[in-house]
Amino acid sequence: MTMLTFQAIEPQPVAKAPSKQVQLIALLQQENGATIKAMTLATGWQPHSVRGAMAGVLRKKGYQVQSRKHEGTRYWSIKTEASQ
Repeated sequence: MTMLTFQAIEPQPVAKAPSKQVQLIALLQQENGATIKAMTLATGWQPHSVRGAMAGVLRKKGYQVQSRKHEGTRYWSIKTEASQ
């Protein structure tokens, strides 16, 4: 009969996934911004939740969110010093 032995295994650090707000900010900081569809796919939120986050949470954190329309598609971005 074989005896089972257990070795102590040190836990490995787990990389924490970026929060949905961080993902949203990253999308908005892209050179061309992002569409609502791209933001909903990245976060898993409904379109109204994405708009609410931009209008509420991000603006309260000091981000200046702007939108523009290009060839019939609306793109949202965070206003930076370079784009003023």
